Amino acid sequence: MSMDKTYDPHKIEQNWYQTWESEGYFAPRGDGPAYTVMLPPPNVTGTLHMGHAFQHTLQDVLIRYHRMRGDRTLWQMGTDHAGIATEMVVARRLATEGIQRNDLSRDEFIQRVWDWKKESGSTITRQMRRMGTSGDWSRERFTMDDGLSEAVRETFTRLHEQGLIYRGERLVNWDPVLKTAISDLEVESKEEQGSLWSIRYPLSDGSGSMVVATTRPETMLGDVAVAVNPDDERYRDFIGKTLKLPLTDREIPIIADHYVDQEFGTGCVKITPAHDFNDYEVGKRHDLRPINIFTDEAAINDFAPERFRGLDRYEARKQMLAELEAEGFLVETKAHKLMVPRGDRSGQVIEPYLTQHWFVKMDKLAKRGLELVESGEVEFVPANWINTYRHWLNNIQDWCISRQLWWGHRIPAWYGDDGRYWAARDEEEAQQKAAADGYTGTLRQDDDVLETWFSSALWCHSTLGWPNADAMQELGYEQYLPSSVLVTGFDIIFFWVARMIMMTDHFTGQVPFKQVYIHGLVRDKDGNKMSKSKGNILDPLDIIDGITLDDLLAKRTKGLMQPQMVPAIEKATRQEFPEGIPSFGADALRFTFSALATPGRDIKFDMARCEGYRNFCNKLWNAARFVFMHAEKPVADVTPVEGAAERWIRSRLQQTVANAHQHMSDYRFDLLAQELYEFTWNEFCDWYLELAKVNLTDDADPAARMGTRQTLLEVLDAILRLLHPVMPFITEEIWQTVRGFLQLNDDSLMLASYPTAQANDAAAEAEIHWLQGVIQAIRATRTELNLAPGKPLPVVLLGGDADDRRRWQEHSAWLSRLARVGDSQWSDASEPPNDAAVALAGNLRIAIPLAGLVDVAEEVSRLEKQLQKAQQELTKSEKKLSNQRFVDNAPEAVVTQEKERLEQHRANTQRYQEQLDRMRKMAS
Repeated sequence: MSMDKTYDPHKIEQNWYQTWESEGYFAPRGDGPAYTVMLPPPNVTGTLHMGHAFQHTLQDVLIRYHRMRGDRTLWQMGTDHAGIATEMVVARRLATEGIQRNDLSRDEFIQRVWDWKKESGSTITRQMRRMGTSGDWSRERFTMDDGLSEAVRETFTRLHEQGLIYRGERLVNWDPVLKTAISDLEVESKEEQGSLWSIRYPLSDGSGSMVVATTRPETMLGDVAVAVNPDDERYRDFIGKTLKLPLTDREIPIIADHYVDQEFGTGCVKITPAHDFNDYEVGKRHDLRPINIFTDEAAINDFAPERFRGLDRYEARKQMLAELEAEGFLVETKAHKLMVPRGDRSGQVIEPYLTQHWFVKMDKLAKRGLELVESGEVEFVPANWINTYRHWLNNIQDWCISRQLWWGHRIPAWYGDDGRYWAARDEEEAQQKAAADGYTGTLRQDDDVLETWFSSALWCHSTLGWPNADAMQELGYEQYLPSSVLVTGFDIIFFWVARMIMMTDHFTGQVPFKQVYIHGLVRDKDGNKMSKSKGNILDPLDIIDGITLDDLLAKRTKGLMQPQMVPAIEKATRQEFPEGIPSFGADALRFTFSALATPGRDIKFDMARCEGYRNFCNKLWNAARFVFMHAEKPVADVTPVEGAAERWIRSRLQQTVANAHQHMSDYRFDLLAQELYEFTWNEFCDWYLELAKVNLTDDADPAARMGTRQTLLEVLDAILRLLHPVMPFITEEIWQTVRGFLQLNDDSLMLASYPTAQANDAAAEAEIHWLQGVIQAIRATRTELNLAPGKPLPVVLLGGDADDRRRWQEHSAWLSRLARVGDSQWSDASEPPNDAAVALAGNLRIAIPLAGLVDVAEEVSRLEKQLQKAQQELTKSEKKLSNQRFVDNAPEAVVTQEKERLEQHRANTQRYQEQLDRMRKMAS
């Protein structure tokens, strides 16, 4: 036997991965139906975080399971070009060389991006391999690849030809640092402390004034109206009049709109359509011309009074407030908390900004996208996520797809000198279209690029070669579309899932996937979101390989935007990981993720669980060594005979196999992990290995010994197959030895078949269930009486039936070994001896005479002390929970934990009281 004495994941994990990949085992194979999973492409700039590791584990479990079932599995790998993120990374790199982005031409900058990608862009894919990801790397795609770029141009051009893409002026989220529009997903809104200013707007006729409140007084330069609710009697006579806009020479109308909440503030709302999304809609309803008063850097532009032009928005705010106060227009200033939108890349406050952009008309596409889900062609798991999908699609706006960047898919539209434009697949086609419209001048391609989500929306069919017919045939377009399931987070149901459904259906007539499994977020053990600012981020590779405390502290505090947080982060880290993070290996981490994957819930990642599953790896390793040790011993050439224990463990295995298939089908990774853990640890290791030892002694019957050895190997083989999708490395390492003993043909466990369930053996299960009940009853009594675990116990048996008598006789060897039963005799008495403790197993009473085993007086004294301590703990817990301030103010988890302690203290008190009563009865 070549297995090391102790399990060391570092010795096996990377070696096995290199073998699997070099042998081409990840490529589609098998004669069964196609099973396809499309990897949500991570950003090429990214590194593996806990969310990735969690999501990739679940996908890999599915892929490995279906591969072992003989399905023709494809896990499509790839990365996203991540426009904004990549530009920022490369721009920062250039800055270290003293070069600014705008010092380069567009082509020069893009070449620097490609250089960076070649050097550093595969970091995350290397890290994914460390997790055991078994995707087909030979088919890895990048959203800027030639084939995918062709798909983008084809999609844009067709949509434009169909009237579904247009160029127009709309309000967008504008990042004034990056100088580009960004999507809602790239905006983080957080509550911040600000101010609320009340400003008086005088009526033009001099008959009075109205007071409006705003958190952004600088935008008043773009006001085009003041709105009141038409049902508000206070202002009914004001409707239709005009106001003088302070600090300007403009007059603006007073309008009526039900958007206004007459109970909030003064009931008067300033309308600034160019700088507020709600105001923009009000402006459209009342045909009000928006006035944009910002530049792309959020400075005041030339539409404002000259004295404010060129000022940064916040400098303008200060000057305007000073003038408003000086002229008597500033009524009140008060502190106010408000939600502030910031760009997730730049950290700067986002401006609603009116500018020319490209848009996709979404009404018809969204209607079809909703039909596909409502009809069941695409199924959400858990099903309740259809409500989120439905809400977004019922409230959809046209999709802004243009971004003011250099890196990305440049918009395939060309402009003539006369302002006209033509969308085309390339410049030659644009020239042909222009000529057909009578334009023969020069053409200039649009400078903007498409937002990343546009190309991502095509992922399911573009990675399979669409629209190129030869590529589609080569890559198995007909075979692998629709894909089987998309595994993704709830936060991108709209931004990615919905758009893939709409785009794939529109261009292929197929849904992109049949099911969408929605998982939660990975949070820390207390349920907090992992973030750099909180200092609670965990790196999955640190859990796999381990990290020292000093290195962990350095990683958590490096580059913090809030240096004042460093001491608190260091303190919390030292408390949680006083010696750093030990190495757990990839298998333990993968099993932890699977065990925590409860549908529809965020997961609280607790390192203690990971430690527990590392112990599970050790348990499996040691069990295998035990099996191999006995499998190596020579045996007589006899026909194996299987006893009740062998039949029982095989029967329990069949139930486990059936349950595993059901849990996989239901995406209940948590129940799968629990099922396999309990069978392996409890039934195989704790029970069957102990039962097997009776037949593995040198004086055991050769046929029984052979039957036991064969069962050990075959059940271990099945366990490794069942566990392999979740724990691929350790199972492969152990299985290679099993393969030799059982003379199996497959070169790798990942190519072996997944077990299929056979019939159960109810009779064998009944036999061993009875045996377990007796052994556990005797062990519990031994523990209660504090008897030495190895001391044989004499027993008197009362009650029971003929089966009990038969079973006691037939299983006496196991009872002697596992329960340490000594002499036994059956009694017809109705009551056990006075000096005996009684264990119950069904109708069978097992009396254990205590004479010579227990010093009754000493035992009474010991139990009295334990009872007193238990009562004190019970009183303390009851007092704490009776304190209403504690219940109301303590964290919910703390209160729940205290309630659990209370129940445990009650159980302990009752148990010690019962034991004490028994001892006192014996003493009397």
